[in-house]
Amino acid sequence: MSTDGQAGGRKELDAAEIGALAHLYRAEVYRSTLWRTRLDTTTNWAVVTLGIALSIAFASPTASALPLVLVGVLLVFFLMLEARRYRFFNVWRARSRWMETHFYAPMLHDGDLHLEENWQKTLADDYWRPKYHVSLLVAVGRRVRSTYLWILLIQAVAYLGKLVVHPEAATSMAEIYARAAVGPVPGQVMIALGLVYICVSVGLAVWSWRRDLARAARRGRDRGSSMG
Repeated sequence: MSTDGQAGGRKELDAAEIGALAHLYRAEVYRSTLWRTRLDTTTNWAVVTLGIALSIAFASPTASALPLVLVGVLLVFFLMLEARRYRFFNVWRARSRWMETHFYAPMLHDGDLHLEENWQKTLADDYWRPKYHVSLLVAVGRRVRSTYLWILLIQAVAYLGKLVVHPEAATSMAEIYARAAVGPVPGQVMIALGLVYICVSVGLAVWSWRRDLARAARRGRDRGSSMG
């Protein structure tokens, strides 16, 4: 691929440099694939753990609903671990995507396709001073939106279902609150904490979605001047 060395500060790449960039792209794709596998592994842990809690809670009508509460602690732990892994994954994914859109796409396009004059400098700076492209909170919101929202909703529905139907169908809210009580903690408090738990998760998912839309619109106006 030949680039104009005087236009927009772009460096003209020779054959050896193009070959090196191609190998670099393959390495970034490999690393993003590897970290994507790690994301799936953490999600599998969350699903299996929730499945075990469901099996214990619904093993018999007299079984306690407490495992469905305690599994929430593990789910939050897995979510935070997965969000941390996602931040690493996003670095490799962003770099490979950057090369696809600013190096390979213009090379393959028939017309004058060029998205960013300083794409080489942006990529070089990211290698020179590597950093995460998204915050931990954004990563958490994206993972909730992608997978964990459904896991948390299944947990919440199963917990409420357990309180309503076991050991026999509840006839009043007072009975549901009594079943939800854990030691000295009243049932009203436990259910309120569960609502906060779900609302915060949904809020993070919506917030990250709206933030990503705004960021995409801003990048469109700036002609793709940032990675991540």
